[in-house]
Amino acid sequence: MEENKGCSRLHPQSMCPAFGGLRVLTRIEGARVCLVADQGCLYGLTFVSQFYAARKSISSTELMNVQISGGTMLEDLRAALEEIASDPSVTFIPVVSTCVAETAGVAEELLPRKAGNAEVLLVRLPAFELKTHPEAKDVTLSTLLGRFADFSPSARRRRSLLVVGEIFPVDAMGIGAVLQKIGVESVITIPAGDLDAYVQAGHAEACAILHPFYERTTSLLAGKGMKVISGTPVGASATAEWIRQVGETLGLDMELVERVAEEERAKTEAAIARFSSLSGSVIVAGYEGNELPIVRLLLEAGLEVPYASTSIPRTAALEDDHELLEMLGTEIRYRKYLEEDMAAVRIYEPDLVIGTTSLDSYAKERGIPAMYYTNNISSRPVFFAAGAATLLGMIAGILGKKEVFREMQEYFTLP
Repeated sequence: MEENKGCSRLHPQSMCPAFGGLRVLTRIEGARVCLVADQGCLYGLTFVSQFYAARKSISSTELMNVQISGGTMLEDLRAALEEIASDPSVTFIPVVSTCVAETAGVAEELLPRKAGNAEVLLVRLPAFELKTHPEAKDVTLSTLLGRFADFSPSARRRRSLLVVGEIFPVDAMGIGAVLQKIGVESVITIPAGDLDAYVQAGHAEACAILHPFYERTTSLLAGKGMKVISGTPVGASATAEWIRQVGETLGLDMELVERVAEEERAKTEAAIARFSSLSGSVIVAGYEGNELPIVRLLLEAGLEVPYASTSIPRTAALEDDHELLEMLGTEIRYRKYLEEDMAAVRIYEPDLVIGTTSLDSYAKERGIPAMYYTNNISSRPVFFAAGAATLLGMIAGILGKKEVFREMQEYFTLP
């Protein structure tokens, strides 16, 4: 993208990555996070956790530079753990360290594994190592599994599947219904609100990784002998292929699997066909890498997607989608900068932007319809026919309001 050469790239590109870990940890029943950071981190992370994740308190040692340099950090932390554990409702205390130089190096072996009746677990989420909050989710999940998952061979269940990824409740129901049809006997989903789910996660015969940023988690599970299923059931062809992969990996009745795969393909094709009149150009820019399957669905529906970007790096789980989208003419950016996304809006002049908050504001200032990726895409069903119908219906509605956005721009730019 020649226009973007030499841009300053000084705009803040992401919230603190530790937020991703807190999003997972604060949703666990009985958990009370103990944040080991300075007061600035405590303020900011408490705010975003309350706003996005859970109505739950975050405890802290309230460390300030004087205390840290005074050498009492570990003593203060141990005292804080005992105080938190005195609450009988607390059964799990994740100790989260951020990138404050002194707190990032908290030694796990110097912390108790239990305080009162609560399990204690150190989760390191330093921003100098983790660039985005999706990667912090991955670190958190792999840390939880490394401590709690029961990987003993005797506990392994045949025809059982571990589903890894934050998914909308309707999607969870849809996945469960399809898996039951093809003969999967038990399904465990993480991240989960119950610590026991992380124990049982190790019992699964295979895991389906629904988001491409779970690299550490995938590596840990594969290293424990778990079979890995990649891809996502988004769009007609990918839905059928995902169902086949599950069937083959778990050794299910492939005649039955094939029948269900074709049924789901037909349902998804029918859902997409309802929007055959859709036309226009869309830019997709998000944080987590699940943008690429969404782009694939939009292309399948007849829309143009000249540009897509994500904050995560290019991972093995993205390769199939990357090759297909590149072949179909979509420019893809990993570890993107806001300035690159803004340049794409200027160059491609799309009919719709599905992007980050800052990019949406920029698009609306130019009279282009825009919606926030996380709140409008990640908070809705995306899988199978139901997901296709929901997403395409929403996009059709917004594309139909292009003139409204242009009129708003004209109104606010009147002299």
